[in-house]
Amino acid sequence: MSERGERTANRGGPVLLGVRHHGPGSARAVRAALEQCTPSAVLIEGPPEADELVPLAAQEGMRPPVALLAHAQDDPGRAAFWPLAEFSPEWVAMRWALAHDVPVRFIDLPAAHSLAWGDDEGTADGETADESPADAGTANEAPANEAPANEAKTDGETGGQEDASGTEVRIDPIGVLAGAAGYDDPERWWEDVIEHRGSGGGGGAGDGGAGADALAPFAALAEAMGALRETYGDGGHDRDPVREAHMRLRLRAARREFGDDVAVVCGAWHVPALAQRTTMTADRQLLKGLPKVKTAVTWVPWTHQRLSRRSGYGAGIASPGWYGHLFSAPDRPVERWLTKVAGLLRAEDYAVSSAHVIEAVRLAEGLATVRGRPLAGLTELDDAVRAVMGDGTDAPSSLIHDRLVVGEVLGEVPEDAPAVPLQRDIARSQRTLRLKPEALERELELDLRKETDAGRSRLLHRLRLLGIPWGEPTRSRGSTGTFRETWRLRWEPELSVRVAEAGIWGTTVLAAATAKAVSEAAGAGGLAEVTALAERCLLAGLPDALPVVMRTLSDRAALDADVGHLAQALPALVRSVRYGDVRGTDAAALREVATGLAERVFVGLPPACLGLDADGAAEMRGHLDATHQAVGLLGRPESERQSEGQPLRARWAGVLRAVSEREAVPGLLRGRATRLLLDDGELGDGGAERLMGLALSPGTPPTDAAGWIEGFVGGGDGGMLLVHDARLLALVDGWLTGVPDAAFTDVLPLLRRTFAEYETGVRRTLGELIRRGPARAPRHPAGDAPDAAAPGFGPGLDRDRAAAVLPTLRMLLGIGQRGFGDEQPDPSRPADDLTGART
Repeated sequence: MSERGERTANRGGPVLLGVRHHGPGSARAVRAALEQCTPSAVLIEGPPEADELVPLAAQEGMRPPVALLAHAQDDPGRAAFWPLAEFSPEWVAMRWALAHDVPVRFIDLPAAHSLAWGDDEGTADGETADESPADAGTANEAPANEAPANEAKTDGETGGQEDASGTEVRIDPIGVLAGAAGYDDPERWWEDVIEHRGSGGGGGAGDGGAGADALAPFAALAEAMGALRETYGDGGHDRDPVREAHMRLRLRAARREFGDDVAVVCGAWHVPALAQRTTMTADRQLLKGLPKVKTAVTWVPWTHQRLSRRSGYGAGIASPGWYGHLFSAPDRPVERWLTKVAGLLRAEDYAVSSAHVIEAVRLAEGLATVRGRPLAGLTELDDAVRAVMGDGTDAPSSLIHDRLVVGEVLGEVPEDAPAVPLQRDIARSQRTLRLKPEALERELELDLRKETDAGRSRLLHRLRLLGIPWGEPTRSRGSTGTFRETWRLRWEPELSVRVAEAGIWGTTVLAAATAKAVSEAAGAGGLAEVTALAERCLLAGLPDALPVVMRTLSDRAALDADVGHLAQALPALVRSVRYGDVRGTDAAALREVATGLAERVFVGLPPACLGLDADGAAEMRGHLDATHQAVGLLGRPESERQSEGQPLRARWAGVLRAVSEREAVPGLLRGRATRLLLDDGELGDGGAERLMGLALSPGTPPTDAAGWIEGFVGGGDGGMLLVHDARLLALVDGWLTGVPDAAFTDVLPLLRRTFAEYETGVRRTLGELIRRGPARAPRHPAGDAPDAAAPGFGPGLDRDRAAAVLPTLRMLLGIGQRGFGDEQPDPSRPADDLTGART
C-alpha cells in the first residue's frame, strides 16, 4: 500500500472516507468503516452553517429524501440545495454519529461564500453540471442561480491535456479506470466495483463481513484518485482548490478540538487534496478576499424525482428508487425487486404470476453471469422483465421506470425545523385543510359550497398570486358550474425557495397575498391586467386588497378611451361578479364598476366598428362576442335584480341593432351583430331575412357579403341554423349562385373558411338540401292560426303543449319565479314572453 493509502487508513490519524454521493454501496461501506474505527468526531462535506441543524436528523419527523437549503437573506431567490437520501453516505454518517453521541461538523466552503461567488461568475439561473464518480459523494446540488461549486467538469471531466493543436482535451478519470478494467461504460464499472458489492454480490466496498478490513476499499480508492490527479492534474472545477483549502483548515481545527481520531466523509476526488501536506498560511491565502452574503439554512423535503437526472438535477442519479432498494434490501435484492415489479404490474391489470417472477429472476441472474457482473443491474432486470413479464414488448418499461426505478417518494422534515414564518403558516393551513403535499401529481376536485373545499381554493389561489404554483387550475371533466374547481397538485422542492422569496410580503399567506396584490395594482400596466388582478383577488378571498384594486381599476377605466381595452377587460370583471355570488363574497363594488364599464362599451362600440380593415374587424368580432357574453351574465334578470338586468340587456340589443344596420361597418361585424340579435330573440318575424337580403343584394361588394355570411353563420353552430331555417339557406344559396365569375375567386377563401368549421354531418346535410332545393315555405301574416308552419320546422305548433314546460324553462333560464302549479293555460294571463302562448 502506498504512503497515501496508509495515511488514509491509518488509525493514528484522520480517516478519509472517499465516497460517491447517493451511493448505496458507499453508504454501507461508510457505516462499516465508522463501526470499525469509532472516531471521536465525524466531518462531512457540506456547508458549515448547517452544523446547528444536525440534531434534527435524529428526530422521528425527519424522513429522507431531504435537503439542506441555504439562501441569501437579502435575495432568497439565490439559493442552493444539498440533497440527502437514505442511501447517501453523508446521511448514513450523520445518523451513525447522532446514534453514538459523536459530534458532527460540516467542512465545505460556507454557503455565504458560494452563494455570493455566483455574482462574480455571472452564471445563469438554473445552470447545472453533471456529477461524475470522480467527484463522488459531494452533497451539493447546483445552486438555484449558479453552477454547483462542488462539481467536477461536466460528465466527469476533472482535468485536461492539450493535443498537438493546443486545444484542451477533456479527460474522464473514471473512464480511464473503467477502460483499464475492460469496461466501455464508466458508470457501469463504478456500480460493479462499488455500488453492487455487498448487495448479494459479496466482496468490495460494501462488504462489511466479519474479518474484513472496512477501511481497505477507501485506501484503494484514495490511491487510485491520487494517481489520477497526479496524471491529469488537480484542477476539477476552478473552485475546487479554494474549497479544498477550506476543508483542510476545518480538518485542522477539528483535530485540535477532538484529536487526530476523526473521520472525514467527502467526495473521493477530494481525498488526495485533504491528505496533502500544506501550510495553514497557504490555505488561508486562497480564501482571502472571497465575497460573502448573509445566509439562512434549513431542512426542506426532497423527492426522488429531483434526485434523478431525468428531472433536471445535474448532480443526481438516474435511478434513486433502485438505489434505495439496494440499500434497504442487501439480501436477495434481485428477487425482492422483481417481486415489486410483479406487484406493480398486477395492480395495472397485467397478467403476472409467481412463475413469471421465478423465470425473470433466473434470466436476470443468467444475464449477469454471462456479462461478468457481480449482481444483476437494471439493464439485466429490464431485459428479464421485457422478455418474461412484458411478452417481448416495452409496454411496462415506462411504468416501472416512473414508479420504481425513479420512485414517487417525498421526504418530510420536523415541524420545529427553522423556517420563514410564511412557511409555518402554509404548513398550518395544510394541516387544517387536510391538504398534504405530495410528490406524485394528482387532481383535486373542489365543491366551493363546502367550507373546507372553499378554504382549499382560497389557499391555492393565494399561493398562485404569491408565485408559489403548488396547484394549477384545470378544466373540470364533471361540471362547468362556477361552484366547482379542479386543480392539478404537485409539490416540488423548488417551491421552498419560492416560499422564502414570498416571505418578504408578510408572515401569513393572507397578509402576504394582500400585500403582493396591492403592490401589483400600483404597478399594473393596462386595464386588462388590473381587471385580471381583481378577479384573482376575489378568487383568493382578499377583502383588504380588493378595494385598492377596484380604485385602481376605476381610475384606469376612466382614463382609457380604447373600446378594445374596455371590452377586453369586461369579461374577467363580470366573471368576478358571478364568482362573488357563488363564493358568498360581497361583489357590489365589482358589479358597479362592471356596469359602468359596460355602459362605456355601449357608447363607444358602434363608432369603433367603422372603417376597420380585415384584421381589425376580426379582432373587434372577438370583443363583440366577449361583451355579449358578459352582458348576458351581468344583466341576467334575477328576482332581486329584475329591474336592473332588463334595461342593460335592452340597451345592448340597441347597440347590436346600430352595428347591424350601419353600412360603413364591415360585413363581418354586421353579420355577427345580426346573429347575436337573432339568438336573443330580438329580431321580429323576417328581421333576419331582411338584413340578410340587404347584405347580399347585388349592390353589395361580394367580399363584404362573404364577410357578412362568415359573421352570421360562422362558428360551429352556424351550420345548424342553415339546416333548420330553409329561407336563410335559400338566401345564401341564391346569393352564392349569383356571384359574378370575376369575384368568385375572391369570396371563395372566406366561404371555405366559414363552412370548414362545420361538422362533417352538418356539411353533408347542407349539401343534400342544396341538391334537392331548399323548401320555400309560404309566409303567414301575424295573427294566423297557431297551426301555421314555422320556417324550417314541421307544420303545426301545439302552443298548449309547449306551455306545459314553460315553468321549468323559466326556472332554468331565470325568467320569473312562477312555480309548477301554473301548468294549465289561463286565458286571463298575458301571452308568454317565450312562445306567445297564454299561461
